Amino acid sequence: MRRHEHAVLYAAAARLLEYPDERWRDGLGLVLAALAEQRGPLPRLLESAAAQIADDAAEAARRCYVETFDMSRKHALYLSYWTDGDTRRRGEVLGSFKRRYRDSGWLVDLDGELPDYLPLVLEFTARADYRSGRALLAEYRASLELLRMALADARSPYASVLEAVCRSLPGASPTSRAEAMALAGPPREAVGLDPYDPRLLPMAQEGNL
Repeated sequence: MRRHEHAVLYAAAARLLEYPDERWRDGLGLVLAALAEQRGPLPRLLESAAAQIADDAAEAARRCYVETFDMSRKHALYLSYWTDGDTRRRGEVLGSFKRRYRDSGWLVDLDGELPDYLPLVLEFTARADYRSGRALLAEYRASLELLRMALADARSPYASVLEAVCRSLPGASPTSRAEAMALAGPPREAVGLDPYDPRLLPMAQEGNL
């Protein structure tokens, strides 16, 4: 896929991962129209996800979203959560996301979200700084792949969105959680924490995914 095609893919994925309120439904036609102009299997994955989400009644779709992303840490949409958990290092990592946005000249209103929120990173990649955004996605490939696997296990329509994003990046996706964990390397901070401390990165707690 070319840069423009990737940008369309990421913009659409960002929208599909947002809370499916009336504004989301009102804008869905534009998302589908943009995807229809793109060739290949990845836009088709997003179209499939959009159809499944929109097929539910509005209330059911909203409830599904909340149960999937807001009520379970197994499907966290915050990239550094998967690699840094609630450790001290995560504050530094979140600051690095803000610096990347600032260095790109992108004025962002976080609107209460953390800077590593996946829809925000995807929008940044699509609309502001493609190169820097792609680098972020590649850097957090482990997070993306683990989220993809967790959503697939839950048979969530959102799994197709993560599959499309993962397949847009260089290299094949891992086939197991162990392989996905290996993408991130060794834990970056565990100083002073018990090995079973819940603040440790969720990727270290495979049974909880």
